[in-house]
Amino acid sequence: MKTLFLMRHAKSSWKDDKLADHERPLKKRGLKDIKLIAKELKKNDLIPDLIISSSAVRAKETAEYLAECLGYQGKIKTSDALYMGEPQDYVASLKEVKEKIESVLIVGHNPGLEAYLQIIDGKIESMPTGSLGYLMLAVEDWESVSLETMGDLIGFWKPKDLRDKE
Repeated sequence: MKTLFLMRHAKSSWKDDKLADHERPLKKRGLKDIKLIAKELKKNDLIPDLIISSSAVRAKETAEYLAECLGYQGKIKTSDALYMGEPQDYVASLKEVKEKIESVLIVGHNPGLEAYLQIIDGKIESMPTGSLGYLMLAVEDWESVSLETMGDLIGFWKPKDLRDKE
């Protein structure tokens, strides 16, 4: 079994309409939401072995700030394919992960990220910005991950729900 975390980038800013979509940064609320998600992960002792992020600024900032909040010491790998990526792009990224890695956190975008979560879990889950799904995949190594790979959704956190709890 391998552990996969799928996280949609946190809330981003539309303030500068001259910026290309790929270059949009996070809003302050996005940073606050990342802290809430990190708090849940730490509370449940869920620190990934590897973080992979879309190359978009808002996704990289999400991955970097989450890593900082978690005390994650590993490398953050970026992937151009995950920007506007489809489920098969997420699968391709996972196939490249070394076998010794037990848990991977991917920061990406809708609609591809949400579609991939739906394929794995078999249920419809809405993924608002900053949300994170925690899954156990029925595979022994990352190389065998495919679009047919099923998994169990163990946890699912939305920043709004966590804010409401506080």
